[in-house]
Amino acid sequence: MPLPALFRDALRVPVIGSPMFLVSFPPLVTALCKAGVVGTFPHVNARPSAQLDAWLSDIAAELVAHRAAHPGAVVAPHGVNLVVHKSNPRFEPDLDIVVQHRVPFVITCLGHPGRVVDAVHSYGGTVFCDVTSADHARKSMDAGVDGLICVGAGAGGHASAQSSFSLVREIRRFWEGCLVLGGAINDGWQIRAAEVLGADLAYVGTRFLATQESNAQADYKQMVVDSTVADLVYTDRLSGVHANFLRASLQRHGIDVSQLPPKRPDMSSLADHGAKLWKDLWSAGHGVATIDDVPTVATLVDRMVDEYRQACALPPSPAVAR
Repeated sequence: MPLPALFRDALRVPVIGSPMFLVSFPPLVTALCKAGVVGTFPHVNARPSAQLDAWLSDIAAELVAHRAAHPGAVVAPHGVNLVVHKSNPRFEPDLDIVVQHRVPFVITCLGHPGRVVDAVHSYGGTVFCDVTSADHARKSMDAGVDGLICVGAGAGGHASAQSSFSLVREIRRFWEGCLVLGGAINDGWQIRAAEVLGADLAYVGTRFLATQESNAQADYKQMVVDSTVADLVYTDRLSGVHANFLRASLQRHGIDVSQLPPKRPDMSSLADHGAKLWKDLWSAGHGVATIDDVPTVATLVDRMVDEYRQACALPPSPAVAR
């Protein structure tokens, strides 16, 4: 399907770097954009809202300067992920900040996107919504979003239990707009496979977590490199919503999820172990199966571009001047 105008001729490979809590900070966002893929971050990574205002100014200024210094380079747009759930007290004030900065790309999650669509469309911005089911996709479509992000089984963080193969094909039956597929996508071959399934873009998280510019702790990055799919736990007993977590990060705090109350609404049971969700108990997706290093973003994206060209039966890309 046709890409929104924002992304046309603005990407070296059809990828959005997914927003990761406590991981996607400005250095990762700008590195992704400079490498030619969309860089995004969750608004709640910036604390308090005044920091969100500062981050957006800094990111925009750095990308403007980079474009001026490298007029021939492909520099992708940046975006912000807004948690629109009614329990989030920062939603409304941070949406106002997003509008003030005219952020070109906004991703919504955990709630109805209608308020965001109206606000961001008012200045010509683009809105995509994370979805984990066809029902959720239909509601987002009715709200007027510009794109749907299918977060399939095997994705890091809150992920669907539905296979990516099933989810993207089901949604393609009724959605003709831009479609993004996420879940265990690490390389150019998988990016191309997402396109063949019917997606326009790939959503990549865990692979970019294990990069030099990621804000993840060094131990977290190494755990991603060392882990296999057998080292993941898919549970709703930590956050109340099913998500994938690294088993080793739970074990070192003495946590056995089978002993926790189902869908516990508070964090008291975790505090007893001296652990904070997401900060100490780390998430990752099935992509850990093929992650063996912690390169720079530029190196990794160059690798993805070459793999993608091979998958599309294109010649290797020339060296990119940086």
